[in-house]
Amino acid sequence: MAGVEEASGVCINEALTDDELRAVLAKLQSDKDKEVFGLVCKRWLHLQSTERKKLCARAGPLMLRKMAARFSRLVELDLSQSVSRSFYPGVTDSDLKVIADGFGCLRVLGLQHCRGITDAGLMAIGRNLSHLQSLDVSYCRKLTDKGLSAIAESCCDLRSLHLAGCRSVNDKVLEALSKNCHNLEELGLQGCTYITDSGLTFLVKGCQRMKFLDINKCSNISDIGVCSVSMACSCSLKTLKLLDCYKVGDELVLSLAQFCKNLETLIIGGCRDISDESIKSLAIAACSHSLKNLRMDWCLNISDLSLNCIFCNCRNLEALDIGCCEEVTDAAFQGLNKGGSKLGLKVLKASNCPKITVAGIGMLLDSCNSLEYLDVRSCPHVTKAGCDQAGLQFPEYCKVNFLRSLSEPDVLV
Repeated sequence: MAGVEEASGVCINEALTDDELRAVLAKLQSDKDKEVFGLVCKRWLHLQSTERKKLCARAGPLMLRKMAARFSRLVELDLSQSVSRSFYPGVTDSDLKVIADGFGCLRVLGLQHCRGITDAGLMAIGRNLSHLQSLDVSYCRKLTDKGLSAIAESCCDLRSLHLAGCRSVNDKVLEALSKNCHNLEELGLQGCTYITDSGLTFLVKGCQRMKFLDINKCSNISDIGVCSVSMACSCSLKTLKLLDCYKVGDELVLSLAQFCKNLETLIIGGCRDISDESIKSLAIAACSHSLKNLRMDWCLNISDLSLNCIFCNCRNLEALDIGCCEEVTDAAFQGLNKGGSKLGLKVLKASNCPKITVAGIGMLLDSCNSLEYLDVRSCPHVTKAGCDQAGLQFPEYCKVNFLRSLSEPDVLV
């Protein structure tokens, strides 16, 4: 480069404007290349810093002020703390006030497990960052409906809000979201036990574009509240999580079968009143073509009838959990080859299904060559020795968990 500059008599830094350098930076695809760009000189470093869109950090107020001055166009900031290595107080309200004052372009803010923040910090965020679109304050347990309602009232363009483990969240927050955040698409409420059917019904009066709703372990939710979601968000809903919502039963699943045509992920594990009747309806509904992930472990009334219907109709299903469904037998896998096409299943969790045998697994393998993970723990008739003796041929990259020896894939959670 030096020789070219000497020959032409022009320095590249003099020849290129800031806008031209930004155009060069925009062409770089990898984060590593963008970091190298900033090593050329102070001018290029300054441009690289001001153009940076994402940052993951752990910093106090002083460092955050310096970061705000350097990364002036930051769009996404993640200050989440690790569950296993979190420190107290970590991020505080003082930090949130610095963020509110210094990062005017911010659209995405991650604060998971920041146990030191309170409603006062969230109010500062709401006042100054009204264009915020995504907020994750999961397991920030000092937050109440006061601070979260302030966010809903100020950040009207909010698209994603995650409140898992925020034990004080109640229906007032859902009412505030319904009134102000009509573009909300993703809401996580896992473990928010004060949420009721009334709150969900009110929520979807104003938020009818919901794509993702996680109400796992919300023990006060029943068919009434979730049915209102399925009807109001029938076209948009893709993911619904209801783990251990024991008051939910067949009425909800029948409602999903009738209204939700684009459902991709359904988690109803622990909903013990759900039976074959509703699952069969779901399997032959329009959403059978879109359904990819289905978790129904501990649904004790599920039998071969509904499983056979799922396998025959939900041909795009990729992950299925039937753990502890004790009535399921080898008959669930019969007839899988009737349609001629292979089953696309990648993950099957069938732990604690005592009536499934090696013969049933053999029938599954005959119709499915895409299996990547099979969980048959505590299935007394399915052992490694038995599978070897029967000559079962698992797909090359399939992991089979016989004895709790394998980590589980990150699906169906």
